[in-house]
Amino acid sequence: MDFRFSTEVRVRFAETDAQGVAHNSVYLVWFELARIDYLARFRGGYPDLRAEGIEALTTESHVRYLSPARFDDRLTIRCSCGDLRGARFRFDYSIERDGEALADGWTLHACVVADTHRPTRVPAWLVESIATAES
Repeated sequence: MDFRFSTEVRVRFAETDAQGVAHNSVYLVWFELARIDYLARFRGGYPDLRAEGIEALTTESHVRYLSPARFDDRLTIRCSCGDLRGARFRFDYSIERDGEALADGWTLHACVVADTHRPTRVPAWLVESIATAES
């Protein structure tokens, strides 16, 4: 996969188990961190989406663990967004340490009206911004 965006994170002690290995659940938190950073590049990002009365719910997620991350590792989280159709979109991720793949995965999302949770299309400004960023 061709990732055009990345962000950095350092594994905190609180994210590890007694052996100093990152807990499996924290990978989804790191995916979210990358996703929010990715969206922040576009017209106010996720806060602007919410200000328009739209929420982007996570409807499905998948993580494949390849090698453990450990306390104090500096990680690069790469992500890309695509498969925008109507209300739905997908993010793909790769987590690396010094070029070594530690995990990869994806999340599926759906835009909904905040107060009713009824599906609504991804706003045109966001679709256009993502298309430009990913091309």
